[in-house]
Amino acid sequence: MLVIRLKRIGKKHHPTFRFIISEKTKDTKGDFLEDLGFYDPHPSPSKIELKEDRVKHWLSKGAQTSDTVYNLLVEKGIIKGEKKKVWKPKKKKKKEGEEEDLKPETKPAEEKQEEKKEEKPAAKQEDKQEAEKQAKPVEEKKEEKLEVKSEGKKEEKKPEEKK
Repeated sequence: MLVIRLKRIGKKHHPTFRFIISEKTKDTKGDFLEDLGFYDPHPSPSKIELKEDRVKHWLSKGAQTSDTVYNLLVEKGIIKGEKKKVWKPKKKKKKEGEEEDLKPETKPAEEKQEEKKEEKPAAKQEDKQEAEKQAKPVEEKKEEKLEVKSEGKKEEKKPEEKK
């Protein structure tokens, strides 16, 4: 399929473009069938020179245009119609809460989530109870080691040996 598109030429930071016709699969820097004109976007208004009869000839033969070339041809008056939207703004990243609102969830999935939520607090309570049980013997051992005298000084008490 033949396509009319832009080929970048010009200096660094000051590009100008040529309108070329080539196969869609070929690179714009490679061979092309015909040079149809040029486009300089820098002066205001931008400078567009085209071989209108050749552009109409290729369009009548079934050649397609890139979106940008189509818009430039509409601007020049060679093609009648509305301009195409070439630039698409990026979508903003949505927060997790907003995504959930947009995605409809099925009832079984909701029930599963609720069950999981109920299981977690029960598991946490059991863990807390076990941690408390383990902490109590440690505190008792500390009390055995330290004996407070009436003067307020702390001394280590030797554990009694079993005979």
